Amino acid sequence: MQKYNTIFGQLLKFFSRFEFEKFVKEVGAERHARGVSSWDHFVALMFAQLAGQESLRCIEAGMATQINSLYHLGAKLLNRSSLSYANNHRPATLFEKIFYSILTKCQNIAPKHKFKFKNPLYSIDSTVIELCLSLFEWAKYQKSKGAIRLHFELDHSGYLPKFMVLTTGKVSEHTIAKEIKFKAGDVVVFDRGFLDFGFLNSLDNKGVFYVTRFKSNSAYKVIERKEKTNKNILADQIIELTVDWTHNKYPKKLRRIRVKDPETGKSIVIITNNFKWAATTIAKIYKERWQIELFFKAIKQNLNIKNFIGVSLNAMLSQIWIALIVYLLINYIKFKSKIGLAFSTIISIIPLNLFSRRNLWDFLKYPNKPKGICDLEVLQMTLDFG
Repeated sequence: MQKYNTIFGQLLKFFSRFEFEKFVKEVGAERHARGVSSWDHFVALMFAQLAGQESLRCIEAGMATQINSLYHLGAKLLNRSSLSYANNHRPATLFEKIFYSILTKCQNIAPKHKFKFKNPLYSIDSTVIELCLSLFEWAKYQKSKGAIRLHFELDHSGYLPKFMVLTTGKVSEHTIAKEIKFKAGDVVVFDRGFLDFGFLNSLDNKGVFYVTRFKSNSAYKVIERKEKTNKNILADQIIELTVDWTHNKYPKKLRRIRVKDPETGKSIVIITNNFKWAATTIAKIYKERWQIELFFKAIKQNLNIKNFIGVSLNAMLSQIWIALIVYLLINYIKFKSKIGLAFSTIISIIPLNLFSRRNLWDFLKYPNKPKGICDLEVLQMTLDFG
């Protein structure tokens, strides 16, 4: 009977140890190791995310029950004080580098976005995570509240996070949006919280197409009215801003589209610098922005990014980068295996089988099959009738 490594071990094999050690040297991750290797630390944090452990004590106890399996993973058991020290002192940039390495592999096999145009499509937004101010004093948000804000760029090819920055809750969305590097031909969609005409002008100067909501109190004049080709398109206009301070920031023409939601009957106004695509396509692009909200929901409900095992910024960043690595890893095996299971389904069944010895791909295809039973087709192929 063929023997397999544990599910956890097979998941860790997606990371090149050679590349891992290269990143360790680049960031100087062993500088304050004190006997805790970067690999031991990485395995412990991956275990915490995959097994749903939310405290240092639970991580230590959970891993202690799998001493023999840890040996085969090339890792050792860490006590909670050692893990706490590593969280506070090992640079979180190590895990950030691993994240971007896995992201490249995911992007190579990710399905393309659902639109006919070939331009890359991205959405940007941020989400707030509330914290206890007495524990996280550096993250003061309001008078009696603490919070951090996670800023994301989501690639709609595979719905993968391409960019993440953690700030305190006070840092505005459009401040970080200016740091994101877009290329000519990219299409970026965002809500009106990012509406800054100086920012829109900078995108237009780079040849980037944008789609966003228009504020109702923005003054403008209509230069041209385009023909409406769909009953849900209430207006399709070429406009210019008329107030001096907005016109100085954006002296160019804009395309204003008023579209009605056929389900609710409500209408919204969208602006874009794309004058060629159909108004219905622009409306569908803005509707696609909802995917980043679903992404926030997925990571908050299925990954541990709200209960932190350390109070320092470095410990928090390490935990979040590991959570995002797990998100990429689950999507990678989803793309590779081409199974129809949702992310939430896969992430819910893996913790229950983390240290079971089954072939990962067979497990994902037939998660309910007993360990010793194989397909009849496979059994027939392996029989030797000599």
